[in-house]
Amino acid sequence: MPPAATLSEVKNTLDKATLGGIALAIAGILGGMMMEGGKIVQIIQPTAAMIVLGGTIGGIMISYPLPVVMTSFSRMRQVIFEGGVNLDSLIKEMLAYAQKARKEGIISLDNELANVKNPFLKKSLMLAIDGTEPEELKKIMVLEMDNQSEQEEKAPQVFEAAGGFAPTMGIVGAVLGLIQVMQHLSDVTEVGRGIAVAFVATIYGLVCANIIFFPVAGKLKHRNRQEELTREMILEGVISILEGLNPRMIETKLRGFVVGNQEQEKEKEREKELERAS
Repeated sequence: MPPAATLSEVKNTLDKATLGGIALAIAGILGGMMMEGGKIVQIIQPTAAMIVLGGTIGGIMISYPLPVVMTSFSRMRQVIFEGGVNLDSLIKEMLAYAQKARKEGIISLDNELANVKNPFLKKSLMLAIDGTEPEELKKIMVLEMDNQSEQEEKAPQVFEAAGGFAPTMGIVGAVLGLIQVMQHLSDVTEVGRGIAVAFVATIYGLVCANIIFFPVAGKLKHRNRQEELTREMILEGVISILEGLNPRMIETKLRGFVVGNQEQEKEKEREKELERAS
């Protein structure tokens, strides 16, 4: 049987939907502004960016523990890159375990543990090999699944909070700009600068919330669901192996987890064929 690492691990690839969405949003905003006679330099205001980003980051640091904030920002890589486990390969791997366990007994899988890279799969197999009853194994692993899901949900919550803070910080920047305007009404140059900062800060806040923070939260929720689906499939497969089910029955059960992903896989194959053709 091939090592687990060669079956279930996949390389990270760029998420074309994320990159395309960012490009389309920026092009739409800047294009619309330029069609109205505006210039890009008009919305480049470091002061406004400092107010919005500084206030937003400060707000989420007050709201959440620092490790949670740092972990959340580190997960932004999952928004740009698609990764995780290939479910079809994982099914083949688990079917190989099922066939070996059926022929040689569940204890025979002890020799395969060193090759298992997925922590959830490894722990599930260890419990099965140690003689844990199926119902008890399910209780233990469901509890771990719930704990992992709770931890993973914190990252989207952080970005949703940031999406709420950013527009408010934009309003703060607008108010500060208007205060400066009121203090320098006799100076036309200062009046113009203050109004620019005021309006640009509002734009920065709205753009950060609706093009960065909320979409990042949404994509991370999708990634979390993919991870949950993988763990659910692993648990179902290990329990089926422990119960001694026929590998064909196990495959039928596990294939039910990938029905929703078949169209996505086909689309990826079509994209690869187009790239080869070009």
